[in-house]
Amino acid sequence: MNNQVLSTDFLIIGAGVAGLRAAIELCRHGEVTMVAKGGPQDNNSFYAQGGVAVALSEEDDVDLHFTDTVKAGHQLGSRPATKALVEEGPSRIHELIEWGAKFDTVDGQLAFTKEGAHSRHRVLRAGGDATGSEMVRALSTKAQGLKNLKWLGNHFGVELLIQDGRCCGAIVLDEQKGTCKTIWASAVLLVTGGAGQIYARTTNPPNATGDGIAMALRAGAILEDMEFVQFHPTSLYLPSSPPFLLSEALRGEGGILRNNRCERFMKQYDQNQELAPRDIVSRAIWAEMQKTKARHVYLDVTHLGESFLKERFPTIYSTCLRYDIDISEEWIPVSPSAHYFMGGVKTDLHGASNLPGLFAAGEAACSGVHGANRLASNSLLEGLVFGLRAAEAASIFSKTSSPPSTMTPFIARQSSAQHMSEQDVEKLRNSLRRLMWTKVGLIRTGESLRKALDQLQQWSRKLQLPPFNRTGLETQNMVQVGRCVTEAALWRTNSVGAHYREDIPFFKGLKWKVHSQCQQIPVRAPASHSHKTNKPRRT
Repeated sequence: MNNQVLSTDFLIIGAGVAGLRAAIELCRHGEVTMVAKGGPQDNNSFYAQGGVAVALSEEDDVDLHFTDTVKAGHQLGSRPATKALVEEGPSRIHELIEWGAKFDTVDGQLAFTKEGAHSRHRVLRAGGDATGSEMVRALSTKAQGLKNLKWLGNHFGVELLIQDGRCCGAIVLDEQKGTCKTIWASAVLLVTGGAGQIYARTTNPPNATGDGIAMALRAGAILEDMEFVQFHPTSLYLPSSPPFLLSEALRGEGGILRNNRCERFMKQYDQNQELAPRDIVSRAIWAEMQKTKARHVYLDVTHLGESFLKERFPTIYSTCLRYDIDISEEWIPVSPSAHYFMGGVKTDLHGASNLPGLFAAGEAACSGVHGANRLASNSLLEGLVFGLRAAEAASIFSKTSSPPSTMTPFIARQSSAQHMSEQDVEKLRNSLRRLMWTKVGLIRTGESLRKALDQLQQWSRKLQLPPFNRTGLETQNMVQVGRCVTEAALWRTNSVGAHYREDIPFFKGLKWKVHSQCQQIPVRAPASHSHKTNKPRRT
């Protein structure tokens, strides 16, 4: 296989809010190469609707934001990381506004809304329900003017390069040419997003397959809190269409949840009703679906009025209309879908992993700010704050570390074994997504998790040598991430936050205030597998 050898000061894998903010900072310190599969808009950040939470309104302060974040995370979040998030957040948003981000205003002042588990109106929005795309636009515009930035779109990260115990680059696949590039760098930053696509129902775009998390695992990085997968309570439910996210802001503005008997039910589950934390709302919806033998419940926003809905939620209004649902006149069928990974590559306060030279930020990282359940709209702020923090740390690391001793091209591993066919890979991928949804989803049991793990281990062996293309490599990554989620969920013998065990539905035992960790003994060859372990760590 043809191979090109490149070198750069900093390699960023991923191109969402965290990656773009990091690139802007790193361009001040050297040459930056940004690698991303697909195009500039193929990232979770771009599709974020609801908004970005930040303590900037007159009724708010950072202490209140801190308290709400820790409470939503069920006291399992890192307090120093949360403190950094809420204290540095206002500066990052002001900076973004200076770079041209256009957030919604009322009478010339920033407009704030309230979402579930927030005690104040603190969620900024742009374009009504297009906050992520506006933030990506502003950051991309700023980045485009930087001479030190090189963009490699349609390039898929295959493996991290580890030499002398440190990360010093990555192997990437040119999706269009089918050739590999070996990119050496003084520091690598993973900002590849989450892995929602391991579930049959997800609000995530198709590219969210956990590639960065899986690459880091194979390289020897520690993953933390992988059992904590947030399920968004309200995604559009139509049998013939993929789930579409219906922003939490719909409930923040007064949307009401009703079961198929037309009953408003949230008051039975939490005093905050529709504005309870996401894990509570999701399980309440699931319980109502089971109770009424229905595949969905309804979100009623008809009382908010057509003109308000069109102006406040233009994307949601027009998308639902395409599916022949006028949300100003009809209740919207909704059900939970996999949405956000609280776990990921374990990092310190500055985005550093346990592997020297490897940094991570955004959803691919476990910075500790989300605990067991992410507070609504904190993710975009985390991308800005920790994208910058990781970049600052990477720049310092590059100045104090020596370059790799050798820079040789990657040679694809040869084997007489036959690759799986494309058709078999696609079949396995679909089976994986169904398995994770039914056995490792919103409601879990020890029995369901053990059955899932047995199947995932079989698939892992089957995928020892996947087709060397994006689909094959993605599927391998999805299986590996699925195994980590399942092992961590089986290890955590209690229920907390987004992790709910029906067989152990309450906090108890020594594993209440500890974190799961998943690590693999690295084997220095592409697409390799080796033993993983989960081990507890006290908070």
